[in-house]
Amino acid sequence: MNRRRTGRTAVVAVLLATGAVLVTSALRGTLTYYRTPAEVLRDPDAARERVRLGGDVVPGSLRRDGDLLVFRLAEGGQAITVEQLGAPPGTFREGEGVVIEGILSADGTFRSDHVVVRHGNEYRPSTSPVEPVDAR
Repeated sequence: MNRRRTGRTAVVAVLLATGAVLVTSALRGTLTYYRTPAEVLRDPDAARERVRLGGDVVPGSLRRDGDLLVFRLAEGGQAITVEQLGAPPGTFREGEGVVIEGILSADGTFRSDHVVVRHGNEYRPSTSPVEPVDAR
């Protein structure tokens, strides 16, 4: 009787572990975790991987150079320079919270190819038409 109980316990443990692995892998793609500028600058491996970076666009840092948008992103007292190729969402503004996706280059500039602007209490892409950004 003791062997049957041990066998059942082992089967239940394997099933629970398998279920946990499946749930974790399913949720991994749906989470919208992002790093702060301080975390990215402290992590030497950050330059080798694509990351999401969150923070506020520093007022007065926004400038346009042709198709390139350059701005500073700050969070928790640390800031990082971002170069975004292409037009950001129409709701993109200085002082607003954004989450960007891209890669940290060797020179410490974050090269972004995707900007998501904060709307209310969640981050999502804007569907409004793009408005031109004044060059400063």
